[in-house]
Amino acid sequence: MFLSVVLIISSCGEGLQTASHDKYEARIDSIVNLMTLDEKINMIHASSSFTSGGVERLGIPELVMSDGPHGVRVEHGRDWAPDPNANDEATYLPTGICLASTWNPELGYEFGKVLGSEANARGKDVILGPGVNIIRSPLNGRNFEYMSEDPYLTGEMAVGYIKGVQDQGVSACIKHYIANNQETDRSGVDVIVSERALREIYLPAFKAGVQKGDVNTLMGSYNKVNGQYATYNQYLINDVLKGEFGFDGAVISDWSAVHDTKDALIGGTDIEMGTDLDQMPNIDYNAFFMGDSALAMVENGEVDESVIDDKVKRILRVMYKSDMLDGSRPDGSMNTKEHQNTALKVAEEGIVLLKNDGMLPVKPGQYKTILVVGHNAERKFSMGGGSSQVKALYEVTPLEGIKNYCGADSKVIFAEGYTTSKDNSVDKKLAAKAIQAAAKADAVIFVGGWIHNYGHEVWGAIGYDAEGKDKSDINLLYGQSDLINSIAKVNPNTAVVIMGGSNVELNSWMNSVPAIIHAWYPGMEGGNAIASIIFGKTNPSGKLPMTFANSYEEYPSHCVGEFPGKDMVVNYDEGIYVGYRYFDKENKEPVFPFGYGLSYTTFSFSDLNVKNNDGVITAEFKVTNTGDVAGAEVAQLYIAPVNPAVDRPVKELAAFDKIFLNPGESGKVSFVLSNDDFSYYDVNSSSWKTDKGDYKIEIGNSSRNISLSETISL
Repeated sequence: MFLSVVLIISSCGEGLQTASHDKYEARIDSIVNLMTLDEKINMIHASSSFTSGGVERLGIPELVMSDGPHGVRVEHGRDWAPDPNANDEATYLPTGICLASTWNPELGYEFGKVLGSEANARGKDVILGPGVNIIRSPLNGRNFEYMSEDPYLTGEMAVGYIKGVQDQGVSACIKHYIANNQETDRSGVDVIVSERALREIYLPAFKAGVQKGDVNTLMGSYNKVNGQYATYNQYLINDVLKGEFGFDGAVISDWSAVHDTKDALIGGTDIEMGTDLDQMPNIDYNAFFMGDSALAMVENGEVDESVIDDKVKRILRVMYKSDMLDGSRPDGSMNTKEHQNTALKVAEEGIVLLKNDGMLPVKPGQYKTILVVGHNAERKFSMGGGSSQVKALYEVTPLEGIKNYCGADSKVIFAEGYTTSKDNSVDKKLAAKAIQAAAKADAVIFVGGWIHNYGHEVWGAIGYDAEGKDKSDINLLYGQSDLINSIAKVNPNTAVVIMGGSNVELNSWMNSVPAIIHAWYPGMEGGNAIASIIFGKTNPSGKLPMTFANSYEEYPSHCVGEFPGKDMVVNYDEGIYVGYRYFDKENKEPVFPFGYGLSYTTFSFSDLNVKNNDGVITAEFKVTNTGDVAGAEVAQLYIAPVNPAVDRPVKELAAFDKIFLNPGESGKVSFVLSNDDFSYYDVNSSSWKTDKGDYKIEIGNSSRNISLSETISL
């Protein structure tokens, strides 16, 4: 097993990573010295739809890659056509935003462990995840794959994921680097973003993946950043990623993200994938930008061969780190009970209880007749979303999960209520039948929200929570809001379950119902997890990883900055004020704040003690379960500068811990902070800076519910 030693040697937040690769570096140098230029070039571009080239003469295999971030993608061999009769039924895990809602990095590790094990069993060398792009707007079609609006939460969850994958002998691929926060015009939109916003918002999760997670590969994004393509951006790839952050692995282009040979070679792309040559199915992979044309540039002296050597060395380094060259990779496994239990556990901890006026949990036999309403109650999502599609071994729908839990205690009936359509039309007959049935039932569980409708031109359709297209707004589709209100009028015992990759408009209907659950896309065990929470077997502990406002127009990406921009340019004029940072600054009340989530029990925070020992700050406090149900609380620590000398957010998340407690039980939480946690990026000195002065250490269970506070001086 390869052992890496990470050394952080900076006091201003820009540490360098050095890894002990000595025994491998000597081997790598000797291999490169044996290679012809043709063989080197063959390794830096695709050799099929999801492989890059090897060198058979030297025993160097192809690098085999696969989507996706929440399950190994369907098998399609060397082309794009799904293989018939393939043994590719996988564990369909909850999506990235659901994982982040657990606020549990240990589950991040278990999540990655499942992915790595199943990728290994399927013969994959690289799994293309995690996705760590910041949720800048609720309209982004791929928010469901990503994790949070907050860079610290995203980074901590990604590190666990990466380590879980790579401990199985498979390389993780953190993506999409960088500022890929929309699908509209993604193949070239120029993101104009300040250096400070890059450093404080969009880069930290990638930095954590490199320096804390030791991630083996990274995928460049389609878009430009400040005028240059992100996949081969001299500053962002060579200077920041490979220089300052110390990334020594391989940069893989997103599929068809390379547009120029010399720019890609010099700008830091190590492997070119997916370039569209319109030659299907007989593609000449040597015709890729980093194929024959790259060879010619080296041969005529336009590009030095050392540039190619560096790319080959990075690829070989990935192979050594993932045990591809010595045959010692651990055995993988597929669809085990352990994997399915991980899928269930992530869903149970990631589902968020938004509102509960006493209706939940439902006791066994409490209602003789339970009506389940909604198209999403019986819809399956595993093959949705675009490149992240997974052929699940099975998928438990919410309707199935509710029936499983009710058994003979209650009669469960179903009314679809609404159905999907390309024109977002309302089916009045389905709605009328659901309302009539609701009037006769003892309780109603409405399951609605978003669906995966493909937005990419290859997959067609309209585009909701899918690769290739963004949403136009966050209003519920197909007349769901009116239907919820109508059902609630005839049956006050109505709970609503929302499925989807981001929030929906809430104010027009949320006051009509006593209970609301946000379930995201909860994976193959999602129906059981939803039912487990509704009926009280599981005490909900999920917390929102993004701010829930009532309209997309309330978000800073729309009312201060631009989304999706115009004429292939999008200005991030909101700067560092993304998500809760903006709502705090403007003192705007969201519908539900960042970090929010209810439980069936209650918790208290007490006895805060903050100590400063030569710049190392320790914050200790007590969390007590003051209710009568076992449960988990997420203790969140925010740092709030007092009278800062420069423009800074009101507060920023700096630490969190999920603590599980029995009724009446107390537990101590301790956070250790350094000066770096109080720093900001100073554009004048191009460095991280921590100002002297007073700072509040704030402890709570959401960004808007602070229970304890203590001021310290630095």
